[in-house]
Amino acid sequence: MSDEATQEMSVTPDAVAGGATLVSDEVVEKIAVLAARSVPGVADLGGDVARFFNAVLDRVGLDRVGDARRGVSAHVTGAAAVINLVLVIEAGRSVPEVTGAVRVRVTEAVEAYGLRVDEINIRVDDVALGDPAVPSA
Repeated sequence: MSDEATQEMSVTPDAVAGGATLVSDEVVEKIAVLAARSVPGVADLGGDVARFFNAVLDRVGLDRVGDARRGVSAHVTGAAAVINLVLVIEAGRSVPEVTGAVRVRVTEAVEAYGLRVDEINIRVDDVALGDPAVPSA
């Protein structure tokens, strides 16, 4: 038998391997889309061409293709993001109120993932007038 004491090693944060964590532009774009869509007054995202192609995809049964990032682009540098959004707002809504709420919601959502939002640029591309009235016979 040996009189040597058994030595245990504890794992501390100092013993964890280092490295870099990178968040892709696409991840920030998806976060921004979800946050922007949750704001009352935002009818849709994307410009005319993107919405046209999405409508075509809807008709052929591929309705969710591209929706996750449509209407947004992001550029992540280090821990900071610049986000560009293209919105369609509901008719009768105040553009400054809707876009202000979008900026707040998107900033909160992205910063919850540990990134800093340096800039959110918004272009209001269209106004949703609602469904056209169906004439009665």
